[in-house]
Amino acid sequence: MSETAPQISEPTPQPAAEQPSAAKAKGRGPAWLALLVGLAGLGAGAWSAWQLHQQQGQAAAQLAQFQQVGEAAQARLQASEEHVAKRLAGLPTADELATQRDLLVSLQGEQQRLAQSLSGLLGKSREDWRLAEAEHLLRLAMLRLSALQDVDSAIALVQGADDILRAQNDPQAFAARGELIKVLEALRSLPQVDRSGLFLQLAALREQVAGLQLLAPEYIVPAEVPSSVTVSDSSRWQELWEQLSRYVRLDLHADQDVRPQLAGQSLAQVRLTLALALEQAQWGALNGEPEVYRQALAAAAEVLDTYFDRDNQAVQALRKRVDELAGQSVVAGVPPLDDALNTLQAYLKRREAAELLPEAVEEGGQ
Repeated sequence: MSETAPQISEPTPQPAAEQPSAAKAKGRGPAWLALLVGLAGLGAGAWSAWQLHQQQGQAAAQLAQFQQVGEAAQARLQASEEHVAKRLAGLPTADELATQRDLLVSLQGEQQRLAQSLSGLLGKSREDWRLAEAEHLLRLAMLRLSALQDVDSAIALVQGADDILRAQNDPQAFAARGELIKVLEALRSLPQVDRSGLFLQLAALREQVAGLQLLAPEYIVPAEVPSSVTVSDSSRWQELWEQLSRYVRLDLHADQDVRPQLAGQSLAQVRLTLALALEQAQWGALNGEPEVYRQALAAAAEVLDTYFDRDNQAVQALRKRVDELAGQSVVAGVPPLDDALNTLQAYLKRREAAELLPEAVEEGGQ
């Protein structure tokens, strides 16, 4: 019994029980890993399926949008085709186009002829205006010569009229230009008359009249000195001599003409007479009156010779200037401009008649 007990007590099956549990524990790890891998694959497939579903939805939406755009484009294209068809239906035919082309050509021809005729009329009107201006310039030159004796202005005006005729380049204006050139040469040969200069020179001489002196110096009466009781005989004789010297004058040049002496008021009257004579000469110079001018200067020279001292330097200078101005001319012998004006007017009449003759012939032919 003792021998069998130990044999029975040896547990041989314990190692065998531990091996299945260990094998079972070892087998669970790969299973869980496979499960996780399967779950991951399932999630990836689900995510891929969801992404595919989203892409299919977007593609369907885009396809629907493209279909709408295509339909709208097709509708617009159809509307455009209908509009073009209507426009084409409204266009004229080839025969109508040919007719309209012929009408356009004829209209352009009429327009060109109208433009040419209008430019011709405007050119004639401009030439007529220029010729009328030439006549006006010539009349103005006549007025300047007759009223103011302004030779320089008359030369400029006549030259302007001649320039207008020269620009016309018309052989019929030869006679009119000849008369104008004759007038120009006659005006250029005239002496220069400076009326305004003579007027100003005489005005300067009038200002010098106030400084002219008498033939002899004027005696100034001294102030009376109150007489005193103790006056000597010499002072009495001196006072008496001063009183007598007011009325008596000793002239050492007995060969000269004895002329009366002028008092203060008489001197003022003489100066006024001389100034009035010079003023009258100014009027004659400014208005082109040679007789009045020369008579006034002769009267001024006579006043200077009669009442003023010839040996005085101021009197001599004034007398010399009066003689020099008396020799100046206040009017020039201007040539007549009537012949030039008549010739120009005759040329204008011939030109007007030549312009009216073709119009009368055209009206008769129609």
